[in-house]
Amino acid sequence: MMTLYSTATCPFSHRCRIVLHEKDMDFQVIDVDPHNKPEDLAVISPYGRVPILIERDLVLYESNIINEYVDDRFPHPQLMPAEPVMRARARLLLHRFEQELFCHIDAVEQNDQKSADKMRVAIAESLTMIAPIFDKQKYMLGDEYSMLDVAIAPLLWRLDHYGISLPKQATPLLKYSERLFSRPLFIDALTPSEKLMRK
Repeated sequence: MMTLYSTATCPFSHRCRIVLHEKDMDFQVIDVDPHNKPEDLAVISPYGRVPILIERDLVLYESNIINEYVDDRFPHPQLMPAEPVMRARARLLLHRFEQELFCHIDAVEQNDQKSADKMRVAIAESLTMIAPIFDKQKYMLGDEYSMLDVAIAPLLWRLDHYGISLPKQATPLLKYSERLFSRPLFIDALTPSEKLMRK
C-alpha cells in the first residue's frame, strides 16, 4: 500500500491526494502538522517537506514527481498525455506553473504584507493571461481532464484564502475552476481544513 505524508492545508499535498483519489487506489494518508513535524520526516526527505510518498522501499518527494510515478504505475485513468510531444508540452506547462504561480505561495503565506501583496498581483496576472484558453476548451489540454488540471486546482481552490482577486477578464478561468471543483473525486480529496478555505 502507498503511504502519503500530507499536510491538511498544503496545496502540493492536495495535488497528490487528488491523483490518488482519481486512481481509486488503496492508500494511507499520514497527516503531518507543519508546526510540529515528526523527526523521521527529515530522515525520509532531504528537504523535510511534504508531500512524501512511500511505497515499500521507494521514497518520493515533490508533488509533480509523485504524481507522474502514480500515473505511470496505475495508468487508468491516464492523466499525463500518452503521446511524447504532448507529454513533453504538459511537463513544460507543469514547470511553468511552479515558476510562475506556485513559487509565490510561500511569500503570500508569510507575514510580510508588502511582499505578499506583490506576489498576489503576480499570481493574478499569470492566471488572467491563461484565462482565454477556457473560452475554447473545457480543460487545460482540451476536452480531457489531465495532470495539468490536477496541478493548478489547489491554487484555484485557495484564491479567496490567499486574498487573490481576479479581474473580469479572468471569468473563463473561474468557470473552469468551478468545473474542477464539482468533480466528485476533487471533493473526496479535500481535507476538512481545505473545505473551510472557500466561502
